[in-house]
Amino acid sequence: MSGINYERKLEFARKKVAEYKQEHLLEYIDFLDVNEKERLLDDILNIDFHFLLELYKNADKEICAESLDLKPAVGVPKSTMNQKELEEIYEIGLAEISRGNLCAVTMAGGQGSRLGHEGPKGTYDIGLPSHKSLFEIQCDGLKKISEKANISIPWYIMTSETNHDDSVAFFEKNNYFGYPKEDIMFFKQSMIPVMDRQGRVLLETPAKILKSPNGNGGLFSSLKENSIFSDMHKRGIKWIFICGIDNVLVKMADPYFLGFTIKSKYKASAKSFLKRDAGEKAGVFCYKDGRPYVIEYTEIPKEYAELKDENGDYVYGDTNVLNYIFDIDVAEDIASVGLPYHTQIKSVTAYINGEYVESKKPDSYKFETFLFDSFSMLDDMGIFRIEREEEFAPVKNKTGIDSAETAREMYLAVYGEDS
Repeated sequence: MSGINYERKLEFARKKVAEYKQEHLLEYIDFLDVNEKERLLDDILNIDFHFLLELYKNADKEICAESLDLKPAVGVPKSTMNQKELEEIYEIGLAEISRGNLCAVTMAGGQGSRLGHEGPKGTYDIGLPSHKSLFEIQCDGLKKISEKANISIPWYIMTSETNHDDSVAFFEKNNYFGYPKEDIMFFKQSMIPVMDRQGRVLLETPAKILKSPNGNGGLFSSLKENSIFSDMHKRGIKWIFICGIDNVLVKMADPYFLGFTIKSKYKASAKSFLKRDAGEKAGVFCYKDGRPYVIEYTEIPKEYAELKDENGDYVYGDTNVLNYIFDIDVAEDIASVGLPYHTQIKSVTAYINGEYVESKKPDSYKFETFLFDSFSMLDDMGIFRIEREEEFAPVKNKTGIDSAETAREMYLAVYGEDS
């Protein structure tokens, strides 16, 4: 509502919060400075409270996987392809990259707080001899493929409100790690207000509504809202390679992966690896009601999770790696339709009744979309099975499993001490 004076904005905002019983959001407006008042009012006027309350009403509804029509989805193992097949898909993929038809997108909206690191997770140094950050590791991967393809692959990095400025500054400080500056684009992930169990939108400060990122499924809408799709089209992009920031072994813009997708005539593909045991805490690929689907380990029936084939492999065993390729037109269609929201119950710190209150237990609703929900919009998709030891070393925890230590060991085992 730009162009409307303060008094009118305040009037509209008061009516809006009263309609949805959110009057507490304006409780401290008289104590704010002019700029804080304007930002808070603009935020309130831009919130779709009707949509939020619908999410709240459905927050505690659960999916019953027992009643779902599930069928296994079996990945195509890269390891079983012969040399001729591997060379063919590699050449198909590299040729497509050389024509400028592929870009890379990294989801990097998180902070490194769980790792004991201040700042964006992408700036974290896992302790390699070279002291490369997670950002530099991915950049080096892109540079290698760009050199082979004789073209600079456009790289789009999704940040968040929390870490955007620090992420950009980190690249500027490091001279973009030698990558062409004009081919690295940053954009912010969309945010959504946090609610308490009583359906009240929470405040982060007296002047700011508490929000959280809208999940990795928000990638598609964020690409649309930030005009990234338009930039991709101007560059002639046809395929989007997608990954998260925390996997140090991700093969950026992988020609094999792209070639597999093109040769198999899929509009989207995902990488997978076989789960180690029936209870591994990861979603697995399957078909639900005849369409591609990822079922979480918390939802899959026990007998399905434990089912093995004649080779001793888990039938429902292809694990979601968070590494995908999408045809750009399909990605735009998903952005236009939107994805369903899921509720996460989390502990938060909020400004309540004149003081900052830190939850002692999870008691607030955060709403997220999951990228894998987009698969059900596809008639089918490719699943390219890789070896875990070669391509999956996530950095999620400070110590133990999936920590910097385990990721560093796996990275050095693949790339050696000089990396």
